[in-house]
Amino acid sequence: MKRILVALLERAIRAGVEAGLLPATAPPSIEVELTKDPGHGDYASNVAMILASQVRKDPREIAGVLSQRIEDPEGFLEKIEIAGPGFMNFFIREGVLNRFLADVERESERYGSSDLGKGGRVQVEFVSANPTGPLHIGHARGAVVGDVMANILAAAGYRVFREYYINDTGNQMNNLGLSVFLRYRELLGEAAEFPEGCYRGDYIRDLAAELLKRDGKRYLDMDAEEAIRLFTDYAGSAILGGIKDDLRAFGVVFDLYFSERELYREEGVGMLLRALQDKGFIYREGDALWFRTTAFGDEKDRVVIRQNGAPTYFAADIAYHRNKFLRGFETVIDIWGADHHGYIPRMSAAVQALGYEKEALKVILVQLVNLLREGKPVAMSTRSGEFVTLREVVDEVGKDAARYNFLMRRSDSHLDFDLEVAKRQSNENPVYYVQYAHARICSIIRMAAERGIEMPAFGQADPGLLKLPEEIDLIKAITRFPEVVEGAARTLEPHRLTFYLNDLAAGFHSYYNKNKVISDDAVLTAARLFLVKSVLTVLKNTLKMLGVSAPEKM
Repeated sequence: MKRILVALLERAIRAGVEAGLLPATAPPSIEVELTKDPGHGDYASNVAMILASQVRKDPREIAGVLSQRIEDPEGFLEKIEIAGPGFMNFFIREGVLNRFLADVERESERYGSSDLGKGGRVQVEFVSANPTGPLHIGHARGAVVGDVMANILAAAGYRVFREYYINDTGNQMNNLGLSVFLRYRELLGEAAEFPEGCYRGDYIRDLAAELLKRDGKRYLDMDAEEAIRLFTDYAGSAILGGIKDDLRAFGVVFDLYFSERELYREEGVGMLLRALQDKGFIYREGDALWFRTTAFGDEKDRVVIRQNGAPTYFAADIAYHRNKFLRGFETVIDIWGADHHGYIPRMSAAVQALGYEKEALKVILVQLVNLLREGKPVAMSTRSGEFVTLREVVDEVGKDAARYNFLMRRSDSHLDFDLEVAKRQSNENPVYYVQYAHARICSIIRMAAERGIEMPAFGQADPGLLKLPEEIDLIKAITRFPEVVEGAARTLEPHRLTFYLNDLAAGFHSYYNKNKVISDDAVLTAARLFLVKSVLTVLKNTLKMLGVSAPEKM
């Protein structure tokens, strides 16, 4: 319906220009949104107000011009009202939305998809945790946000590539190797003092014990630097393997794990920095090299080569993003922790200095998770030496509950995740509530089959019989599903799907609790069966995008 209204408004603007009632300015981007108050119609647009700001006219006057020139040969609209400073409120004629239920049947598992992206290539890079320890719940939220965002973009017609960037160089990796080496020496009876920055979790001792069991004492007689390099490689590889296993159990699979080491092959980072220096984007001050990020709006310039000659993380990130675009991605989406907010301007500056549009880089920020048990904060994990791990959460509450709960709020807002609530088989648990709606409809369909009632096709049911307010609300919810997916793709807001699902499930449960779907009235039964079958399709398609199962029995 949104697309139809946008098309009607576009034609009305052209008609107004041709009639000399509107100036021939560049047409604005037309936004049509659902209204929150039914008294204000079904949809609303502020296009008249935007046009008014361009041509300095009364927005209500422009809204009147547009309203008079909207041609509606299909009879979609009951009326148009002008409200407030110039909003155009559209009231959809009763029964119009029923005809869109045919789309649900025809498109089936593709319902909700679109060609918005027109095959554009998008890379989504997420998680990208250093392979220095197991993934914790902060990583878990970023993992599900990235994975579901990729699913949404794919449904919206983009060609999506999932990528994990492995930070496998630098001090953190050296400290990892040193930590395991020191534990290895401890296990052999030697005293070992841990410097600041070393990792102390139990997993470090486990890695040292594995090496001791495999190779014995051979590393004691080896040059310490060489031994630490070997320990770094072993530990990094083992931890990354565990990360991949944990993500797989969480339903997250990447197309590529990209190693930071690849950027330094054949002096790659150094050559790129010299090229940017030749263009004036990098300059020397003292013994350090600085990137002129203030030229693109950053608050201060940033160091890319430290005084000791070592590159900063920013230097590698510049090279990495150049690598992304050279691989043909038109848009790259980075999913970062909210503490990286200040990093966005410098990365945006780098992308522009490399010759790409500012809009080619998009960043989704993910806030912290507060893990609770019966409303009380969960203590640190004694097993891992980190925050509670992703694996522990998935093992306790299951993949479905974990994924769904991580998407229950905007990604940039704090999230309270109560483990006990996530395990309950009750309406308090949002994923159970939604999955139960799916299982309930499957039960209705089985009951119909047992009574010899065939599931009707669109032409075999009369949607015009669906006149109850609850039925009309369900039809509205079903027909706006493609708009929800497209809106989530445009705004990069995957939480829109859980918000939508919660409302759809609530609407279905409320309807089912008040009304019989299968009754002695065969014609009404057919109409209601077609309605709940359409709800079932939408529930299943949305849960699939979320990476959550759709059980037929519960």
